[in-house]
Amino acid sequence: MLLDTSHHRWIIATTVAAVVATAAYVPYAASRLNGPSGGSWPGLVFGGLGFALMIYAGLLGARRKVPTWRLGRATTWMKGHLWLGLLSYLLILYHSGLAWGGTLTLVLMLLFTIVIASGIYGVLLQQFMPRLMTERLPLETVYEQIDVIVAQLRGEADALVGSVVGLLPVVDLEPSGPAHAGGGLAHGEALAVHSRTTAVAPLPAEAEAAPLKDAYVREIRGYLARDVPRNGRLGNRRERDALFGHLRTLLPGSLHGVVDELRAICEERRQLAVQKRLHHWLHGWLLIHVPLSMALLLLSAVHAIVSLRY
Repeated sequence: MLLDTSHHRWIIATTVAAVVATAAYVPYAASRLNGPSGGSWPGLVFGGLGFALMIYAGLLGARRKVPTWRLGRATTWMKGHLWLGLLSYLLILYHSGLAWGGTLTLVLMLLFTIVIASGIYGVLLQQFMPRLMTERLPLETVYEQIDVIVAQLRGEADALVGSVVGLLPVVDLEPSGPAHAGGGLAHGEALAVHSRTTAVAPLPAEAEAAPLKDAYVREIRGYLARDVPRNGRLGNRRERDALFGHLRTLLPGSLHGVVDELRAICEERRQLAVQKRLHHWLHGWLLIHVPLSMALLLLSAVHAIVSLRY
């Protein structure tokens, strides 16, 4: 969700509500000899309003689970989730009198703080990460297809190298198939395919192709695995260029096209690895935000029931 001009009204409304709440809290807190209390009627009002906004923010998950519900636009729910969620934190602070009290209250406020902080972190990531991926990953594809495409790349590389060096000394040869193109496909779109057109020369002498065979089996093929080695040379652009440049000097001109094609395959593999890593950064915060939000709502309900009954 981008913070664009459509958020201006939400920002203004949230700011005005925060100012009004602060204007009500300051004289209330100053008039209490023993300090503000969550059990006083102003404290209960702050707590009730804050909890109501927390419930609204939590209902975003239910709204996503049932997209056919015609309960307002999804973008409106997202904006409300953000700005009213922030406002609820302030109201709950005023409910507690800016003190974290006993064990349950302390746990609740710690949870609430982590939920708010993780949400802000997620919003900040969404401001630049998608644009960064579009600019730096021209071969970006559907995330769920990355492992399939990696297997296709490895099969293509196996077939390409095998066509000039003969049988490869590996036991897990990938089935060869048509090459593919990335291109940032949307969910539900078919993956476009094309055939790489590198012309393969007649099978050269074994000694001439030996450097290609050795480099492919020793380094390049491992880089085309589903899990990219973290310490591999091919992950570094300078070392990758040096490796393929050195191969071109060792191999006859008839095999330079094969080297260039392998370089292109490795570049596509690199982009897919970067896309996968950035995707985890972009969505990984939800693994903290969502379950802790549910725990916060549950414990807040318990806190409210216990406080009102006892």
